[in-house]
Amino acid sequence: MSYTEEFQRWLSDPYFDQATKEELLSIRNNEKEVEDRFYRELEFGTGGLRGVIGAGTNRMNIYTVRKATQGLANYILKKGTQAKGVAISMDNRRMSPEFSREAALCLAANGIKAYIFESLRPTPELSFAVRELGCTAGIMVTASHNPPEYNGYKVYWEDGAQITAPIDKDVITEVQAIKDFAEVKTMDLAEAKAAGLYEEIGSEIDDKYMAALKKQIIHPEVIREVAGDLKIVYTPLCGTGNKPVQRILSELGYKNVYVVPEQQGPDPEFTTLEYPNPEDPKAFTYALRLAKEKDADIVLATDPDADRLGVYAKDTATGEYIGFTGNMSGMLIAEYILREKTATGTMPENPAMVTTIVTTNMTFPIAKAYNVKLIEVLTGFKYIGEQIKWFEQNHTYNYVFGLEESYGCLAGTHARDKDAIVAVQMLCEVAAYCKKHGKTLWDMMVEVYEKYGYFKETQYTITMKGIDGSREIAALMEKLRTNPPKAFGDLKVLKFRDYQKDVILDLETGEKTTTGLPKSNVLYFELPDDQWCCARPSGTEPKIKFYMGVKGTSIEDAAKRVEQLTEDVKAQL
Repeated sequence: MSYTEEFQRWLSDPYFDQATKEELLSIRNNEKEVEDRFYRELEFGTGGLRGVIGAGTNRMNIYTVRKATQGLANYILKKGTQAKGVAISMDNRRMSPEFSREAALCLAANGIKAYIFESLRPTPELSFAVRELGCTAGIMVTASHNPPEYNGYKVYWEDGAQITAPIDKDVITEVQAIKDFAEVKTMDLAEAKAAGLYEEIGSEIDDKYMAALKKQIIHPEVIREVAGDLKIVYTPLCGTGNKPVQRILSELGYKNVYVVPEQQGPDPEFTTLEYPNPEDPKAFTYALRLAKEKDADIVLATDPDADRLGVYAKDTATGEYIGFTGNMSGMLIAEYILREKTATGTMPENPAMVTTIVTTNMTFPIAKAYNVKLIEVLTGFKYIGEQIKWFEQNHTYNYVFGLEESYGCLAGTHARDKDAIVAVQMLCEVAAYCKKHGKTLWDMMVEVYEKYGYFKETQYTITMKGIDGSREIAALMEKLRTNPPKAFGDLKVLKFRDYQKDVILDLETGEKTTTGLPKSNVLYFELPDDQWCCARPSGTEPKIKFYMGVKGTSIEDAAKRVEQLTEDVKAQL
């Protein structure tokens, strides 16, 4: 069926409500808009759905959410695990309440009980709830850090991690098998409640989640000692982090926590933000203004679904606030946990740290220093969560920490996704430890650089929207795959990894080996002196990302090296 035929079907089919039809009628003379909304179905990828909100097959709306949920329900019914139920949570975005309710009612209509949070909650708490309630799956309605016109739908499995192979492919197959929206089941809310298939959850899960976070504290006595001196500025960026972050910091005893008032409440329009992403320095405009007013030690920001943490810390030498990348803050937490667990004799046997192939190479010397097994996985925190599951099933390693470069990490195994709430807790403990010893977080970061090397990383992103954009991204990846660069500037490519073909090619010897990881559309270039570049199309946005890392002889040298490598990568494109 062509996109124009699909458009006409939505206008004429009584299944679609009048508001949807009126929205479509308003764009009927905009051929390009009609095409973009109907040229394909919004792809249910390996993590779920994400897209612009609106009417159409290529949009996030109640119909695409219902269809995705029906596919998930069909898979659960085939597995025979429907009695365990499904946990559902949501962030603060447009249509999040409607989408989460529609998902719950679709599940209920299929005889699967939905445990739905009564109001917005962070993504990591949904991961926790899946395990705590013994559910077969979980659904998180969120578009993470995307602009306000987006929403999304992430699927978790019984281990609390986002679905991975082979479950992801099997669920996708079930969703794709639904050819008619009329096949999708739903039921009335009152009927679902009366049948015991729709149960609201809230404070009881909150309490257990908070208790689980506190188990990660290493030095409560240090926190108590400096809790009245450490000054913390925090912004939830108008999202889900406000209540849990304030609660955990308050219960741990921190006295000086200042929340950015303009960004404290949930705001689906993100009025004070160009882009609700703690990776964007502009997102800290209000927080840094408040930090200077309060003379704060650290400045923290969580993204809308509170799985990512951004950080600034004061440099007492200059009085300025310095931004930390996700690699930097992750390495600070990792160094603290590994060092203090070793010093206090609380390091478990066979400890392991898990990271991704595009995370800083500083992970290697840190893991080596504390005799911790380091395991690299593909990009995406679900692969870190998967490792925790395998550790427990196979009795191999004990997980101590995991991180990825995109401002996400996890201390503990209470959740199986990145958790900005526990990251706030741990980073504040690190800051408290520094305060007790007359240092700042930036001082400790410099010490870490001096100890392990001046590693620095960056990203270069190209956005290509629409039909043409997806083709251009595919063409660029194919060009790099079939004719890989032999060098980036003066840096010779030593080895070329193609994760799609599961091959590592040594360009000097011609030897081929396997990557040892699942197939993925990722290309990686190993360069001399601990330098590297990686190309990867985004799985959730119309973008292709180039990740780069270097190791310099100083902070300034590393900055120059990564800037030069970025220019050399651009020259190849």
